[in-house]
Amino acid sequence: MSTTTQASVRVPNYTDAMVNSMVSTYTANPTNDTVVALAAELGKNKRSIIAKLVREGVYQAAPRLTKTGAPVIRKSDYVSRIETIIGISMPSLEKASKSDLKNLVAGLDVAVSALDLA
Repeated sequence: MSTTTQASVRVPNYTDAMVNSMVSTYTANPTNDTVVALAAELGKNKRSIIAKLVREGVYQAAPRLTKTGAPVIRKSDYVSRIETIIGISMPSLEKASKSDLKNLVAGLDVAVSALDLA
């Protein structure tokens, strides 16, 4: 009894034409709505479209926002700002609470602008 094996041929999820169309459509209007429209048009799910756009190097993630809609600012960004104003390195300052760092930056900005006016 002889067995024959067939070489498996990998069928790509996206054709070159699909990729070109997807990239051009997304780069013209890089929004979540465009991704949803592409998913419906190509019969793929949204995550698949995003993954392909990431691999093509064109996907732009939506900026992270807080509950109030303000952009997320990291504690390290506050510490960097404080270090820039003061002119010394303070790496352990990141252990302070985020609200304290935010208040410190605001206070230093006011103090610096008061000195600039004098």
